[in-house]
Amino acid sequence: MALGFGTSGLRGLVTELTDRECVLYTRAFYRHARDQGAPPLVSLAGDLRRSTPRILRAVAWAIRQEGGTPEFCGFIPTPALAGRALERRQAAVMVTGSHIPDDRNGIKFYLPSGEILKADEAAIAARYAEFSAAAASDDALAGTFDARGMFRLENPPDQGAPDPHAVAAYEQRYLAFFPPGCLAGKRIVLYEHSSVARDLLGRLLEKLGARVARVGRSDQFIPVDTEAVTNTAQLAEWVRAEGADALVSADGDGDRPLLVDERGTGVRGDALGILVAAHLHADTVVAPVNCSTALELCGWFRRVVRTRIGSPYVVAALQEAVQAGARRVVGFEANGGFLLASEIAGDTPGTRLTPLPTRDAALPLLTVLHAASKHVLRLSQMVRDLPPRYTHSGLLSPFPPERGRALVAGIEAGGVTAAQRLLGDAFGEVRSLDFTDGARITLAEGDIVHLRPSGNAPEFRVYTEASSPAAAAANNERARELIRRLTGTGG
Repeated sequence: MALGFGTSGLRGLVTELTDRECVLYTRAFYRHARDQGAPPLVSLAGDLRRSTPRILRAVAWAIRQEGGTPEFCGFIPTPALAGRALERRQAAVMVTGSHIPDDRNGIKFYLPSGEILKADEAAIAARYAEFSAAAASDDALAGTFDARGMFRLENPPDQGAPDPHAVAAYEQRYLAFFPPGCLAGKRIVLYEHSSVARDLLGRLLEKLGARVARVGRSDQFIPVDTEAVTNTAQLAEWVRAEGADALVSADGDGDRPLLVDERGTGVRGDALGILVAAHLHADTVVAPVNCSTALELCGWFRRVVRTRIGSPYVVAALQEAVQAGARRVVGFEANGGFLLASEIAGDTPGTRLTPLPTRDAALPLLTVLHAASKHVLRLSQMVRDLPPRYTHSGLLSPFPPERGRALVAGIEAGGVTAAQRLLGDAFGEVRSLDFTDGARITLAEGDIVHLRPSGNAPEFRVYTEASSPAAAAANNERARELIRRLTGTGG
């Protein structure tokens, strides 16, 4: 995969994220942040994958070269770092590849106003291109890197000792918001794996009264994708073995939650988002187009806003909703990551939760567990109260991005006729099309097939929605097989 901005930050193979490239991108971001009024102090953090410490050193070196001061906050969840940056009105850099495999990594950039948006990405990329073109004559970089783009320095720079205040403030944020002992009597399995949030989640659960069984801790990085969990049988077995009320976890950088109910059944991220938004009494909810239409069908929210897939689009829509006067604005993604754009009142008089408009795993997990305890409900009961709409995500890989873009462009040009020709024999009549992000095809009976090429990776995503989990999964496999046959590619 080529190094570049994707749906959430800069990502690429570890071999592409050389010290030189990390330095150039960080310098480009730092200049952009300073142009936006950011102070020279920049908070840094990272996840637990093997390449993260090296990349952090390069990031810290670049900030110092620009005259800034890096503040290393430790190996902590992304939302904890983002909260620190928002609170202190400063920039931040998180080194993480989120849920992607260990041979890849990434960098997320935060301005004092929060997560960077697509316009910021374009400005940073343009400045990076300028720096890259001038690197050969840049005195600050002369002799710094070898032919592979790695530091030549005898003593590689260090990011410094960690400052504990960011993670402590994030923990206290939720201990102060949720009622003391609100999870008393709950038995929770914590799937630790290699998530940077594993210790923090355990502390939060226990301090709120839950009994926690820790399982699956790993010193090797495990790429847990909360939209495509591969070890569902193991998760269910842990729930049964512990007689647990739920199993919880998070992805590599702790901004996407994983939730399994008391029966051992996974709770989809978009279903979790709807339940959390309802418990927080949201009036406006922002979600990408690949989230379930149960969001509209439930009728619980005054306004629903749909966006393209990717947190920058969700964040931009959250900002617009707040500026338009909406009072309780939240957002979520299909991966379960929850974004809070407005101040929210807690159950205990006088408690308030300040905005944190970046993906968060702790808030949705704690909120739904608290709601289940407060209303004496099982998680499975809460999910059954939602309209019966179920989503499934599938991936074709390797798949040339240009082939995917051409396929979607052909459907857009040919309209319903082209979509009918592609899917008709297998799926029946096409009712409508939506090209917000890829080609989202709604069928006559309400099922949805959503085709989306990757922006920079050799992949092609297929999302489906139906009235049962089995139908959504079967439709997804059928759609992927159609694309394989049509294009002769896709693994």
